[in-house]
Amino acid sequence: MSEETPPPRPSLATLLRSGATPLPDTPPARDGDGDVDGGGDAPQPVPPADGAADGEAPALGDAADSAQDGDGPAQESGSAPSFLQRSTVATASGRRAPRWQWLLLAALALLLAVQVVIADRATLAARPGWRPVVAGLCAVLRCTLPPWHQPAAYTMLQREVRPLPGRPGVLQVQASFRNDARWAQAWPVLSLSLSDADGRVIGRRLLQPRDYLGSAHDPAQRLEPGQSAQVAFLLREPSAATVAYAFEFR
Repeated sequence: MSEETPPPRPSLATLLRSGATPLPDTPPARDGDGDVDGGGDAPQPVPPADGAADGEAPALGDAADSAQDGDGPAQESGSAPSFLQRSTVATASGRRAPRWQWLLLAALALLLAVQVVIADRATLAARPGWRPVVAGLCAVLRCTLPPWHQPAAYTMLQREVRPLPGRPGVLQVQASFRNDARWAQAWPVLSLSLSDADGRVIGRRLLQPRDYLGSAHDPAQRLEPGQSAQVAFLLREPSAATVAYAFEFR
């Protein structure tokens, strides 16, 4: 009797698709008649893994995930090697600006603010809230400051307008006023209005400080807060019908 030719072995791809266990390399034992010994159990096909389609091998990504989830050594989440941690700390320290740079930046910002205030001091000095700040800066930096101008803060204390004896058509004017502002003021501009018996204005005159102070006027002189002053001057009468007068400060 001739020996039977053993059946061809299935390929590896066929085994992976079917999920069967590959046959051992040892050929099956034969008895004396040449028949295959059937005393042992026949190999059973291995069922496919859960979640895999019928006849398909599990994906490599799933195998890798299962290997990581298995008994292999687990790595702690969020941990990093010591040399990486030292590198991260060094980088963060290098990005932090030195303290002297912040101090220099603050000094430059303060200097810029002072320059803006000094350049616009005339406008800011006319505001009650900014006047003390600008005055303090100019006292330190030796800069000039325009005088405070608040005509409504002048209070008329006494006034008198009468004809000058022996000089027809000439009026003698006398007045006293006080500076009630918080700061020193320059001498005010006086506005004198003359009216007739019907209340009609028949003449108005604006008098600068040099007009009612004469040669005694000093442009740099100021009236301090609470200081009073007396003035006297002569004025030509515009009409003989003048019976009333009024003062204003400008």
